[in-house]
Amino acid sequence: MLDIIVAVVLDFLIGDPYSFPHPVKLMGNIISFEDKTIRKVFKSKNEIKIGGFLIALFNIFIAFFIPFMLLKGIKKYSVLYHIINIYLIYTCIAARCLHKEAMKVYNAFNNGIEDARKKISYIVGRDTKNLSEEEIIKADIETVAENTSDGVIAPLFYIFILGAPGGLMYKMINTMDSMLGYTNEKYIDLGYFPAKIDDLFNYIPARLSGVLMCISSIFRYDVKNGFKIMIRDRKNHKSPNSAYPEGAVAGLLNIQLGGSNYYFGKLIEKPTIGDENKVIEKEDIKNTVEIMYRGELLLLVIYTIINLI
Repeated sequence: MLDIIVAVVLDFLIGDPYSFPHPVKLMGNIISFEDKTIRKVFKSKNEIKIGGFLIALFNIFIAFFIPFMLLKGIKKYSVLYHIINIYLIYTCIAARCLHKEAMKVYNAFNNGIEDARKKISYIVGRDTKNLSEEEIIKADIETVAENTSDGVIAPLFYIFILGAPGGLMYKMINTMDSMLGYTNEKYIDLGYFPAKIDDLFNYIPARLSGVLMCISSIFRYDVKNGFKIMIRDRKNHKSPNSAYPEGAVAGLLNIQLGGSNYYFGKLIEKPTIGDENKVIEKEDIKNTVEIMYRGELLLLVIYTIINLI
């Protein structure tokens, strides 16, 4: 329990320095190599889909069992064990990184909308060159809201259950989805199983994230509306999970998220999430970051109480 708390504090204080060795960077390199290798070996659409399934199984296995065997091997060296364990847990949590990237967009408006468009392009998949100020803010908020589940609550959820190996297993699943889980022509077959597995592993954490975000916002934001929008608009997203944290934020802040956007030059029609009770503004980015931290803190408090009982 103490290792998890120390890891969360470390993430809050230093985040993910770009020059720091990070398992997710290694995961990305492995997935990129597998992507190229599968396409050389398999040619038909069905073969490539099977290749994606094999990639998913292999990566889940190594992401869990390598750290599991490492920690098991150094268990008797108490100090070393806790140092490595804390480091591995720390690398699974991305709250500070999300905070930092969101605020880059927030601060970029001081340099003009072109800089804000450039900064938001680093963290979203949609086309950004023609986005208005409101659309940029909305994209930033949606990214923080969705990744509160993917980058904070879900890793902690699996760490609570399976330790650091569980957190790293989840990060591999999420990284595979980020790199392969597109529905465009290139990845629709290779990424089919990685995307489905990611949906499965995010099923509970996404719903838990929405609930935590709402409960932790008592006396601060519109909690009643947060629950209302989360439940009402839970299906207003192509992902079976993302509308839960996004709906919670939209309701808590009384803003509207979602809607249609251009991806790779193609207009993708999407429903909205939330009601436009107030005009979305730059400060809502800060509010969303605060909601993320509130949800994370509440989860830690609940976990601590359960362990002390």
